[in-house]
Amino acid sequence: MSDPLDSDRLTGTLSALGVRPGDVLLVHASLRALGPVSGGAEAVLAALRRAVGRDGTLVVPSFTPENSDTSPHYRARVRGLGAEAREAVRASMAPFDPATTPAPSVGALAETVRTTPGSERSGHPQTSFAAIGPRAGQLLAGHRPDCHLGEDSPLARLYEADARILLLGTGYATCTAFHLGEYRRPGPPLRTYRCVVTLRGVRQWWAYEDVALDDGDFAALGAAFEEAAGPGDVRTGLLGSAPCRLLRLRAAVDFATGWLTGHRPPHS
Repeated sequence: MSDPLDSDRLTGTLSALGVRPGDVLLVHASLRALGPVSGGAEAVLAALRRAVGRDGTLVVPSFTPENSDTSPHYRARVRGLGAEAREAVRASMAPFDPATTPAPSVGALAETVRTTPGSERSGHPQTSFAAIGPRAGQLLAGHRPDCHLGEDSPLARLYEADARILLLGTGYATCTAFHLGEYRRPGPPLRTYRCVVTLRGVRQWWAYEDVALDDGDFAALGAAFEEAAGPGDVRTGLLGSAPCRLLRLRAAVDFATGWLTGHRPPHS
């Protein structure tokens, strides 16, 4: 077995991949794919912060499907349960609090960013983002609670900032930025979502309508994007044992908008 990676080696490899000081970087990471790292998630975060420098900003998803009864997470949790048991699960769900609600489903690195002193988090009760760096507040501001991943979400601010995406040991199926393309294609289908929030100090269920998110074809979308990518749109390499891709977010979203328009039937 090879020796565990250390933070300095990780920084050098990130720089060789193309991460630059001053970057705004949206990170999706599988530390399991990365392999042993001395210092764990904290060391990986330290390496990323050194790679983007003091002027760079790191952004991660801090999603919370655990507080919704319209999420795949909930459906998996209650599968096979009777009505009374399902109601007990719903009653146990805690309301979203951006300061304290954990995001266990998005991985150790994202949770490390979320809990690092000085980090910030957007206010969406299901699809919040966390960020650390000088542009964190600007990128996360104005995340409307009835807009998961569209024009009033951090994804649109990242698009404006010409951010890049780091897929660290994860594939295109996890590329959240493709969802912005779902909003930008003509007439996207809508659906109703529900989650637990606190309004005027009272725990309650809240329902809202938004674009019907679907990542089922994102792996195919990503493969098509990589095949058609222009110079600098996609860079690939290995970080430890993890295959990595560094993407230009604008190029990924623009391609996704056109590809989804052509590959998904129009909503009637």
